Amino acid sequence: MDIGKSFTYVFDDEKWITKVLVGGLFILASGFLVGIPFLVGYMLQTMRNVRQGVEKPLPEWDNLGEKFREGLILALVYIVWAIPIWILAVIAVIAGALSGSGSDAAVAVGSTLSICISCLIGLWGIVIAVLTPALFIRFAEKPEFKTGFEFAELWQITRENIGNIIIAVLLYWVADFISGFGLILCGVGVLFTAFWAYMVGAHLFGQVWLNRKGTAGEPPAVEQPVVS
Repeated sequence: MDIGKSFTYVFDDEKWITKVLVGGLFILASGFLVGIPFLVGYMLQTMRNVRQGVEKPLPEWDNLGEKFREGLILALVYIVWAIPIWILAVIAVIAGALSGSGSDAAVAVGSTLSICISCLIGLWGIVIAVLTPALFIRFAEKPEFKTGFEFAELWQITRENIGNIIIAVLLYWVADFISGFGLILCGVGVLFTAFWAYMVGAHLFGQVWLNRKGTAGEPPAVEQPVVS
């Protein structure tokens, strides 16, 4: 994997300023949930470009309807995957209420339950994070809702490429952390640094796809046309 390229390729594009500015606007719109599908769809197109060896894989901001459609479906997949976290959070609220009931036994039970639930939420979050590259790869290949629940395929991709996947996820987190320094620019800069972090993640996931074991020499199984 070309790690350095993932952090710098955005700036190799002659139109990177315009593309990042538009991306920052969609980051802003994500505060109202509207921008999220566009960003996810843009990430998917970036991954396809990386997989097909496009020299400058940062896509144009065109075909917005298609980007929104794909991004919305994948976002809904993540909502379903997050349902266990919501259920556990409700149980945690109940446990917190028990802790505040005043009874020593209730406090002990509530506290223990809260700790266990926090651990389970953390573990499920890690599971989703580790499966994220496989989810993006499979969805980029076959952009359908059911793709997000093809557990055998997702597990196979993750298991066979676990080394690159761990690297990609950790570096994506690093990019996300670095993007937080955009707050220094009166909070405005974080819109654009956050978009850059999305693009780092897209390139890293695209490289996992490109180097996926068992696919060497095969044409990319992409159902959507590449837009560079």
